[in-house]
Amino acid sequence: MLRIGLADAVTSVDPHFYNTTPNHNLAIHLFDRLVDRSPEANPIPGLATGWMAVGEAAWDFILRAGVRWHDGADFTADDVAFTLERARNVPSSPGGLAPMLRAIGRVEILSPLKLRLHTNGPAPTLPRDLALVHIVSRHVGKDATTADYNSGRAAIGTGPYRMVRAVPGDRIELARNDDWWGARPDWASVVLRMLPNPSARTAALLAGDVDVIDQPATADLPRLRADAQTQVSSSPALRVIRVQPDFSHPTNPPFVTDSAGNRLARNRLNDLRLRQALTMAINRDARVDRVMQGTATATGQWMLPGMYSYAPDVRPPTFDPDGARRLLADAGYPDGFRLTLHGSNDRFPNDGATAQAVAQMWTRVGVRTAVETMPFAAFAGRVAKQEFSIVLAGASMPTAEAGSLLATVLATFDPARGLGASNALRYSNPALDTLIEQAARTVDAPAREKLLIEAETMALRDVAYMPLYNPTSFWVARAPYRYIARVDELTLAMAVRRTA
Repeated sequence: MLRIGLADAVTSVDPHFYNTTPNHNLAIHLFDRLVDRSPEANPIPGLATGWMAVGEAAWDFILRAGVRWHDGADFTADDVAFTLERARNVPSSPGGLAPMLRAIGRVEILSPLKLRLHTNGPAPTLPRDLALVHIVSRHVGKDATTADYNSGRAAIGTGPYRMVRAVPGDRIELARNDDWWGARPDWASVVLRMLPNPSARTAALLAGDVDVIDQPATADLPRLRADAQTQVSSSPALRVIRVQPDFSHPTNPPFVTDSAGNRLARNRLNDLRLRQALTMAINRDARVDRVMQGTATATGQWMLPGMYSYAPDVRPPTFDPDGARRLLADAGYPDGFRLTLHGSNDRFPNDGATAQAVAQMWTRVGVRTAVETMPFAAFAGRVAKQEFSIVLAGASMPTAEAGSLLATVLATFDPARGLGASNALRYSNPALDTLIEQAARTVDAPAREKLLIEAETMALRDVAYMPLYNPTSFWVARAPYRYIARVDELTLAMAVRRTA
């Protein structure tokens, strides 16, 4: 048996309900995807053994033969067609997968093991976009609700593990699927324990209660590296930690007042000068050094250096508290104003401490900032209801390029077009939308990269969000185990190896 201590709680077993890393983490054990990802986030065959563009508006996918669902039924192209329709129409989803599927106009089944995805024009990134769309069966899923998946009744996949039992907020027990088409995992049974407290995770590892943990406390890393009984692995994470204002409240913004505590008739965060003042008041380098203790890199954009669509000319905003004060005065707030920064306290390392550090920097320039943090499950639900005016949050990069984040987080919220599914804060910029759509249809890779960089730069000029840093992901395994680090932050039983 392998026991894994997870920092983040799984909020749904339904693989299409909420596009968030903890839920994908479980789903990858239970379900497969047409296109999988290597530890470096490169596309590799999954349920599709190959794919090819057909003209400018279609892709053919050849499906793997001999794959069976956990209940013994055969996997076919019809299951893929059902999945692609369901994944963009899950009721009450707080942030689903529709942006990854927006290019697909029609699904044509050519044979039981071949299908053609007709697209609404060129869709050069479609294989990458499908890498987090978990395939579910029609025969189980056609009448199933999210509650049926959460109960386990509909959690029937083709993946390397079957779900045995789920105790919400505590643990999920898995059993190996010995009929899986892929390389047989080393572990016959797996327990995923949800341990949101970092000290508790480390204590459980050292006591032998779990074999692997993710997201160890930054302060624990030196002693874990020095301990001969533990192995630390790490990777730059495809994630940016950011501050983002809410744009959904043009009047009476919640948790924002003038310096005397009076509610504001207008949402002043819609004033570009105030957003510029807030981002200029953040000392990103000091935050990385003092709070993250060197386990992150200050950034001014989504992407990691060297990656496709990284903007080499975009640097972290210059720390300029005097300039921030001048902008506040120019915007009509020489005495500043008050706000509350909301965030999670268990989603990523030092998230609560990061919120406190940002609040202190803002307070120094006259924006008296309170902090309210809470468990991620509660925070995400309240963000989806637009209950806050400014938040500290993270955003992953599922396709390892900027297009998916732009389409998901910053494109104008438009469910009919599959855009802005995770844009709970309702930023909207028609010029940016045009660039996002143009990039999505540009086949030439250098030309598409130029458009993506232009779009990123436009959003940053408008201070649609305030990037702070790219974190480094860490895993710690108790001897004789080791974890094969991944850039996508996933903690998978299939990536745990025995060293002796």
